[in-house]
Amino acid sequence: QVQLVESGGGLVQAGGSLRLSCTASGSIDRISAMGWYRQPPGRQRESVARIVSGSSTDYADSVKGRFTISRDNAKNSVYLYLQMNSLKPEDTAVYYCSADVLHRLGPGSSRSWGQGTQVTVSS
Repeated sequence: QVQLVESGGGLVQAGGSLRLSCTASGSIDRISAMGWYRQPPGRQRESVARIVSGSSTDYADSVKGRFTISRDNAKNSVYLYLQMNSLKPEDTAVYYCSADVLHRLGPGSSRSWGQGTQVTVSS
């Protein structure tokens, strides 16, 4: 099991910046990929950015050039960050941290989620 705790959300004006953090604990040695998702009001959850094996990254078209995902590995924790610049009102959403955790026995993985952190961008 992997536990995820996000922080760093808040209220910011359009054009501003925020940095989201996520701390992963537990079976961190079996994390294969991590990512950030968001769920705008009244809409489905969508992928924002993912990082695989600590280096390969992928971004939604809507955030390319504005958001940067990064990951730091420590002995007992993994830290995931999302630097968000040039924020727009349409970036308003609950942001969730995710981790794909390899099964201990057999193939495949399961996805763990954090509790979410609210980001509100005012115009």
